[in-house]
Order: sequence, then C-alpha cells, then structure tokens
Amino acid sequence: MEPGGDAARLGLGRAARALPPRLPPLLLLPPLLLGRGLRVAAAASSSGAAAEDSSAMEELATEKEAEESHRQDSVSLLTFILLLTLTILTIWLFKHRRVRFLHETGLAMIYGLIVGVILRYGTPATSGHDKSLSCTQEDRAFSTLLVNVSGKFFEYTLKGEISPGKLNSVEQNDMLRKVTFDPEVFFNILLPPIIFHAGYSLKKRHFFRNLGSILAYAFLGTAVSCFIIGNLMYGVVKLMKMVGQLSDKFYYTDCLFFGAIISATDPVTVLAIFNELHADVDLYALLFGESVLNDAVAIVLSSSIVAYQPAGLNTHAFDAAAFFKSVGIFLGIFSGSFTMGAVTGVVTALVTKFTKLHCFPLLETALFFLMSWSTFLLAEACGFTGVVAVLFCGITQAHYTYNNLSVESRSRTKQLFEVLHFLAENFIFSYMGLALFTFQKHVFSPIFIIGAFVAIFLGRAAHIYPLSFFLNLGRRHKIGWNFQHMMMFSGLRGAMAFALAIRDTASYARQMMFTTTLLIVFFTVWIVGGGTTPMLSWLNIRVGVDPDQDPPPNNDSFQVLQGDGPDSAGGNRTKQESAWLFRLWYSFDHNYLKPILTHSGPPLTTTLPPWCGLLARCLTSPQVYDNQEPLREEDSDFILTEGDLTLTYGDSTVTANGSSGSHTASVSLEGCRKTKSSSEEALERDLGMGDQKVSSRGTRLVFPLEDNA
Repeated sequence: MEPGGDAARLGLGRAARALPPRLPPLLLLPPLLLGRGLRVAAAASSSGAAAEDSSAMEELATEKEAEESHRQDSVSLLTFILLLTLTILTIWLFKHRRVRFLHETGLAMIYGLIVGVILRYGTPATSGHDKSLSCTQEDRAFSTLLVNVSGKFFEYTLKGEISPGKLNSVEQNDMLRKVTFDPEVFFNILLPPIIFHAGYSLKKRHFFRNLGSILAYAFLGTAVSCFIIGNLMYGVVKLMKMVGQLSDKFYYTDCLFFGAIISATDPVTVLAIFNELHADVDLYALLFGESVLNDAVAIVLSSSIVAYQPAGLNTHAFDAAAFFKSVGIFLGIFSGSFTMGAVTGVVTALVTKFTKLHCFPLLETALFFLMSWSTFLLAEACGFTGVVAVLFCGITQAHYTYNNLSVESRSRTKQLFEVLHFLAENFIFSYMGLALFTFQKHVFSPIFIIGAFVAIFLGRAAHIYPLSFFLNLGRRHKIGWNFQHMMMFSGLRGAMAFALAIRDTASYARQMMFTTTLLIVFFTVWIVGGGTTPMLSWLNIRVGVDPDQDPPPNNDSFQVLQGDGPDSAGGNRTKQESAWLFRLWYSFDHNYLKPILTHSGPPLTTTLPPWCGLLARCLTSPQVYDNQEPLREEDSDFILTEGDLTLTYGDSTVTANGSSGSHTASVSLEGCRKTKSSSEEALERDLGMGDQKVSSRGTRLVFPLEDNA
C-alpha cells in the first residue's frame, strides 16, 4: 500500500501511525484494555536475509516492550481496585456517621473524577510516535490491514476513526488508552451480575401486588418517554443547526435512539435510601419494578430503532413498512429473550431437582452460577438481548431453582451475586468519573446538554402523571400525589444508560450522546440522589416500615397504602382486589409448575388427569408424598410458602410466623370455605380468606394482599 492521504480517516490507532522496522505489533495495545473492543493481532514473517544480530536485537526489544506493557496493565487494573477499596472504606464511614446526602455510587464517581484528572493532566507523555503514514488509494477504512515494513508483514486491526483535531492528544498519553475499557466488557462481564441480582432479589410479594402498574410504567411509560425525548431533542438539533452549533450529521433516528437510552432509569441511590429508612413498601415496589423492567425495555427499544431501515435512498425518512418492521423486531427480541431466560431457569430447576447435586453444595453453586451467566451470552449469541434474558432467568431461578438448592447453596448464591452486583455497579460508576477525563471522543454541546435535561424532565412527567391518572381509575387504593411526585423525582439515570451510550461512539452524534448521558448521570446521582431524604419528609411519605414484613393487621386486614386506615370491608376485599392476572397464574403455577420443577406443591397425581398417572408419578418428587423436605421459603419475599401449599392439599397446619416446627400459633380468619378441591379456594385460603382455626408450624402465612394492579 502506497503512503499518502489521511491516516486519521483510517483510524488505525497507534499501530498505523508509526511503523518502525522493529515495532512489536503484538504489544501495541494491552489485550484486555482496548478502547473500542478490537484487538491488535500481529504476525511477522522474518526475512531470510535478516542478520542474526538484528533478530536478537528485535527479540530483546520485544521482550522489553512486553514487560513494560504488562506493568502498565497491572497499574491500570490496580488503579480501579484501589478506587473500589477507597469507596468501600468511605461507605463504611458514611454508614457509621449516618450520612445520607451522598450514596456510594456518587462517592465512586467522585473518586473516579479525581483519578481521571490525575491521569489526564498529571502523567507525562509516554508515546514514542514521530510521524503518521497516509493512504489515498482507498475511499474507506478497512477492518484489517496487512502492511509491508522493510520486507516484514504486519497485520493491523481497525480501532476507529480519530478526528484530525484530536490526533496529537491521542498520541501523547498511552496511559489514557490503557484505562479505557472495551465497551463489551461492560455488557458481557459487568452488566450480567447487576441485572441478574435485580431479578434474583426481587420483592415478589410487593411486586405482584403492583404488577399491573409496574408493567404500565415500564412498557408504556418507557415508550412514551422515548418518543417525547426524541422529538424534543430533534427540535434542539434543528436549533443547533440554525445557530451554527452542529458540525456534523444528526438524524431523527439518532434523536429517538438517544430518547431510548436515556429513558433507562436506575434509581439505585433512591432505592438504597428507601431500604435504609424502610420507606413505604408499595412505593419501593413501584420504583424498583419499573426500573428493572424499564432497563430491559430500553435496550430492546434502542435495538429496534437501530434496526429501522427505510427503503429508498433516504435511509432516515419515515417509512411505514420499516416502522412496523421495527415494532415486530421489538416484540420478537423481547419475547425471544424472555423465553430464553425462563427456559434456562426451568432447565436449571429440573437439573437441581432430579439430581443429587444438593449433596455437593460447591458443585451446585458453581452450576447455578454458570447456568445463570450463560443465559446472557446465549441470548446475545442468538441475536436476542442478554439483559432481558438474564433478568427473567433470575426471576425464574428465585421462584423455582432456589427451592431445590441446599441450605449452603442458597446462602452462597445470594451472597455471591450480591457481592458481584456491588462490585460491578461501583466499578461502573467509578469508570464514569474516570471517563469524563480519559475518554478521547467527547463532544460537549451546551445547547444539546441543556435541551436534554429539559427533555428528560418533560418526558418523565409526561408518563408518570397521565399513566397514574388512568391507573387510578381501576385501583381501589390510589397512587397518591405524593407517590407520583416521588416517582417523578426518582427518575435517575445510571449504569444502563451509560453502558448503552458507550457501546457505540463511532459517529459525531453518538459521541455527543455519550458526553451528555455522562453529565446527566452525574447530575441525577449527586443532586437528585442527595435530595431523596428531604423529599420523603416534604411529601409526607411514611418510613420505618419493614419491607420484609406486612404492616400489623387491624380488623383482619392490613393498613392500606399511604396510611389511609383500615378497610371496612374486612377480609372479603382480598378476593375482589387480587389481580386477576396473578390469580390466574397462581392457579396454574401452584397446581402444575411448582410440583414439576420443585419438591413442593400438591402431588401431580391429584391435579393431572388419571390417564397421565405414569407421567405424574415420574415428575412428582418423593418429598411431596413423604413431606420429609418441605419447601423452605426462607426468603420472606416469596408469596408461596410451604404453609400455603400444605393447607391447600389437606394438611391442617398453616404457617403464620417464622418459627420452627415445634412452635405453633392460632390465627382466626373469616369467610373461608372448608372445601379444598379447587385452586381458587386454595388461593382464597392462602390470601387469608377463612373463618376456620388454623395453626402454624413453619415459615409464615402471607396475609391479605392489596391489589394495586
């Protein structure tokens, strides 16, 4: 290839800009910390005419380069470990002093900013480049180039485009590139434990109590927010073009993409304060459930927008066929990812049920971990979305597989994913602070940034208040204005928005989105997160409520949402207010799925038709007949407990507290029929509708549900 042209347009990074004969191509960039996810692989065939002395010198130089590269890699990894260590120690100090104005994620970002400033302005230049080579014979950048240097051939891999104005700054500090991680590291390594933990630790009782509202906020709300933000930002882009502040192309689809990624909320700071103060459990469930499903919807929605390809020359014009195709892609990706995650959880449950892995807790925990993590990679490999798959895998594992694990494995899996979630989340927020100064492709536009803040505020308001109004039309216990204001205030942006933004920074528009997203995350975590405690007090939202226990009963019913007082209808309200979707699912799950996938539930011989007797006997666990290993739902978030299931198919004992088997307590319930043949009646008894005397002997009875769906 002849020299000449613009090397920056080829974006060959360090490798293509300086090609000395003794250049060690394999060590140009560390194999783990690449800026764009593309690795430099080099293969050199030595010339037969090269002298032995020259080869020895080249080998010596290569060894020195390898040693220096290894040292720099260790320093960059040590930097992040020290950041996490310092964050943990500061978190302990804040908890000890009961400081709530700054969350641990905000601390991690501050420390990342400090280290970023030091690396950006305090480290000397280490690059040895002295010239750039150019190519003019080609009109596009190639992913791989084979370059002849003094008779030796070197293979170079494309890293990405480098603007001529930033060429010198890129060359001057190799350390900045070493602390710039491959975006795929975030998606394949850091995001899976965060998303899985969200599903595995889901507060199921409160989640299902508010299922309808959560689904409305997550699906309809995210779509509304995306299109409102996208259209508002398109107006901002038009304004920037009018005043001459737009230096490159920025299409309408780019604005919609920005609307999708910035609609991914992550109120980790608010939820942490809610959990610490024991804020209202229903408000916690609404916010947590929305944020968990909202992330999944946002990533699928962004993928659908990227897949929008109209026919014709103008690939950014509106095309009805392309629009409906994108909608189909959204539905296909989401449903496929959901199915893949649920199936993986079911397979894990079956393996743990029909094998004796519980005799080897270490192997059981290892299998659980690998099956859960592989769900993410399997979905990505099949063209689906790993975030959605691993989320529903976590929910399925918690509902079924958890019941089959040994006591040691239950404790290990919960602690393992909790630690991984904590480290991964704080690592990402530390990296956010670092990236503000080390990222090489920032595009700061004051008009775009201010417009984005206004747009996300209006987008959040446009889906919280209208949706709450329509949801309240069908709810007996309304979502009050104080809850709505708190949900509006709690729309923080975090790890998911950052990961989606950094995944593609090739174009001018995507670089501007990334910079703006980073600043929005900083503002919401520091300012909004720090104002959570005063906002709770100002809105008169009750605190001191244990999220793992229901409020004390009053006249056979619980205190209603927002402290409105006891329900005069008593226990009969449960059946009327239970979400029909939940009741329908409960019947099927209790009679068929639980007995098939776990060691609990009624025997399949009593629920399946007589002609399925052989299959029923094969799938039903012997523990169901012997009652030697009852379902131990030690996690009080679960709705279905052993006491519930035992009462359903004929055992006269029902759990009402968390004591051991020898301790019993009597509970008086009203309005329950004593017939036990149908799952509908079983559900009524499980939810607390009954007038018979029942005694407790295991975990605890889940009292009347308040249907807020």
